[in-house]
Amino acid sequence: MNDMLRTIGEQKAKESEEESVGRKLAEEALRESEEKYRTVLEASPDPTVAYDMGGAVIYLNPAFTQIFGWTPEELLGKKIDYVPEENWPETQMMIDKVMAGESFSGIKSRRYTREREILDVSISVATYLDRNGIPVGSVHTLRDITERKRLEAQLRQAGKMEAIGTLAGGIAHDFNNLLMGIQGNVSLMLMDIDSTHPHYERLKKVEKQVQSGAKLTSHLLGYARKGRYEVKPVDLNRLVEEACDTFSRTKKEITVHRELAEDLFPIKADKGQIEQVLWNLCVNASDAMPAGGDLIVKTMNTTHEEIKGKLYVPKPGKYVLLTVIDTGAGMDKKTMGRIFEPFFTTKEMGRGTGLGLASAYGIVKGHGGYIDVDSRKGHGTTFRIYLPASEKEARKAVKTGEGFIKGAGTVLLVDDEEVILEVAQELLEAMGYRVLIARDGREAIEVYRKNRDEVDLVVLDMVMPNMGGGDAYDRMKEINPDIKALLSSGFSIEGEATEILERGCDGFIQKPFTIKDLSEKIGEILDKK
Repeated sequence: MNDMLRTIGEQKAKESEEESVGRKLAEEALRESEEKYRTVLEASPDPTVAYDMGGAVIYLNPAFTQIFGWTPEELLGKKIDYVPEENWPETQMMIDKVMAGESFSGIKSRRYTREREILDVSISVATYLDRNGIPVGSVHTLRDITERKRLEAQLRQAGKMEAIGTLAGGIAHDFNNLLMGIQGNVSLMLMDIDSTHPHYERLKKVEKQVQSGAKLTSHLLGYARKGRYEVKPVDLNRLVEEACDTFSRTKKEITVHRELAEDLFPIKADKGQIEQVLWNLCVNASDAMPAGGDLIVKTMNTTHEEIKGKLYVPKPGKYVLLTVIDTGAGMDKKTMGRIFEPFFTTKEMGRGTGLGLASAYGIVKGHGGYIDVDSRKGHGTTFRIYLPASEKEARKAVKTGEGFIKGAGTVLLVDDEEVILEVAQELLEAMGYRVLIARDGREAIEVYRKNRDEVDLVVLDMVMPNMGGGDAYDRMKEINPDIKALLSSGFSIEGEATEILERGCDGFIQKPFTIKDLSEKIGEILDKK
């Protein structure tokens, strides 16, 4: 019996020893596993934090400290207060899932950093259980997607602006053709009457309304980035001085301050278009300061390397920064997100078209530049415009002479709009020209081929069915390399017109134009040798 008990005891001791060894081996394996996972978490670029079931922090990795700012000493054993109020709904849902022992991934939310900066994050959670399957804690990985969200927002905004710009440009083109018909007929009637005629003043008023309509379409074309006319080196400081002088005289309740860099680079720009941008910003500022205030206009040189933290990546090179600051009412984020949309306005009915800032946006983009806005309700607004610098010196503007220019010779008039053909033919004939007609590019080629020795100039529309103005010009130039041609369009010179001009076309005129405008353009081209 004693031998049996001794044997059993020895067996039990052996089993106990084996269990002890097994337990030690298991504990060692667990420690190695924990160490391995800790090493992985420590090296992870994504912030990771572990909680017990009470929500207290039991671990956080270096990436969490680097991105969110808190150290382990500050958080271990405590709860983190870093959920923005508006992000509690999805956060509560995550807490409920953890309490139920569920794991999940890719839930988008936002979190504060230690400095109270808000980051967009994608959160994945692994819940860990004890041997009985009861949740005892959770590991949260927070991937910073702030940059990705910024790029997504940039793409959405660019797509929206491009679509609206295409629509705006098409509307402006068609509207300019309509205005051309009205303007041409008014010009013809004014030629036949003098200032004593009972209808003279009415016709002048119609002409003035046509000009107002053309100004509206120029805003639309500016937004559509089809409103740039002639790009030359421009002295932005001189332009700012002139605009501020005019603005100061019209808005005496606003004090204008100028901080202009002495060594400012010239910019590559159309002077009239940039004047329009600056004037729109000044008017916008004055509307925000009805009781008066301060308007600060600054210029300075910069480079693409200094343009950081924006919704775009600027092209490499030198830039000129134009800053316009007002001390007015400011804007909330919702308004700021829409101010560059055409027809969006916060002004009451009759006080604005909603095209000023939209056209400013398009003009700046059309010049290869960038425009930003910063504002806070009750704290004023700051616009920053970055325009590419020019390597050439700016030249002084030269005023053109006045007067109606008579002419002689044969003009081939090409346009698909019947009303424009009629009115332009009469205008040309009133100037003294013989006129041949073509209604599209193919017909223009045939008419030109038959009459090339007689045609002194081709007035050529750009957008036509069957064959556009660009292809028609190229074919006619093959027939006669010395052809003289004037492009005419409801669009502006930007884009296709510029390309045609670079291929040798002699000039451009935008509809609607007056008889004076047309006579001067034709005179310039025919006088060239």
